[in-house]
Amino acid sequence: MTAVMRTASIRENDTDKGVIVLKEGKQVKIEDINETHQTFFPTRVEDLIVSEKMTELRDWVQSNPQELEALAQPASDTYSPLLRTPGKIWGIGLNYQDHAADLKEKAPSTEPASFMKPITSIIGPGDTIEIPHQSERTTAESELGIVIGKTCKDVSEAEAIDYVAGYTMIIDMTAEDILEKNPRYLTRSKSFDTFFSVGPELVTVDEVDNVDDLKVATVINGSVHRENVVSNMTFTPWNLVSFHSKVMTLKPGDIISTGTPGAIHIQDGDEVECRIEGFTSLTNKVKDLKKQ
Repeated sequence: MTAVMRTASIRENDTDKGVIVLKEGKQVKIEDINETHQTFFPTRVEDLIVSEKMTELRDWVQSNPQELEALAQPASDTYSPLLRTPGKIWGIGLNYQDHAADLKEKAPSTEPASFMKPITSIIGPGDTIEIPHQSERTTAESELGIVIGKTCKDVSEAEAIDYVAGYTMIIDMTAEDILEKNPRYLTRSKSFDTFFSVGPELVTVDEVDNVDDLKVATVINGSVHRENVVSNMTFTPWNLVSFHSKVMTLKPGDIISTGTPGAIHIQDGDEVECRIEGFTSLTNKVKDLKKQ
């Protein structure tokens, strides 16, 4: 069995627990590694990232494949959000030319159009997206997420990869009708509870041969609505890390959601999926609070 350094957060006995995800449909709890081998790794994925212990755990995993195999259990599908309290969430608007065309808007070409979201908007795999009472037209967008792994400030694009813990999947929601009233309402339209789903896995950078080749798809009720490859982004993941590190210090656990190939209107009873080749899909059901 080959050890694959992917981590996820599962919910067990009302507690978030970090696990190593293995290719064979199995997983290993970090707490079991600590108990069996007298190691002291943080047992939640978020704490692992924030304490900058991810590389240390990866090195242990790669050096101890037999020990890892002995601790493997069938994988749980009861995921919790990959991170619950990131210091910052940056979202990127209109980063694919095709998405801008959908909205009849001009895509930014010189600097990324970024915005921030609150941590109270976070949900995880399998949680319910709630369309709020204030919105009649809400959209969902699949995106590739970047999770910062080391404190960085004023880094270059070439250096950016060294400060990233890994990739994850995002479903980002917008109350589109609120935004259309006035562009200054962007933050409000993006900030309702349940408007940012993240997970299920953190895939370390060295797991992905070339991030530009990743295909990101927004899927609604099992049908692909829109898909595109990262190479068609106006601003690359490394440009986004570099650009935002020159605005403010980025800290471990911060998230940059890199933009969507296409948004889809959602309604009560829908199931939305973020699908990225080689990743475990992120799915969420939709509930319209006005119908309850």
